Amino acid sequence: MKTTLLSRCARASAAGALSAVLLVAGGTDAFASAGTSAKPSPSVSATKATGSITVKATPGSVKAGGKVTFTGRTKGMPIGSKLVLQHKKGSKWTTLQAGTTVKKGSSYSFDAKLNDKGKQELRVKADNGTSPTVTVTVK
Repeated sequence: MKTTLLSRCARASAAGALSAVLLVAGGTDAFASAGTSAKPSPSVSATKATGSITVKATPGSVKAGGKVTFTGRTKGMPIGSKLVLQHKKGSKWTTLQAGTTVKKGSSYSFDAKLNDKGKQELRVKADNGTSPTVTVTVK
């Protein structure tokens, strides 16, 4: 009886020790692989679907302070998405105080007054897309 009790205790101790070793070894592998990962896996919430925007400026030439109408269509953007007009100043794009939202049928239209003389490079931008550049000459 004494031998049976000792062997049961020994087996229980061995099983406990083995479980502890496996638990610790598995945990260090998880930390080691997380710490040495060079590239994080992409997150679904961090990626955005890109949409497309077309733009047309009418007229193509105006006097300083004149009104230009921007029209176009969007694809892959929900109705009500905010659109803003940007112009290129040097190498940077700056947002002007003109814009609208996407309407039913994925279309948009808005007016803007342009004051800076010369050829203006303009585009329409949304959170998930940007139109090609359109040029308007301001005299």
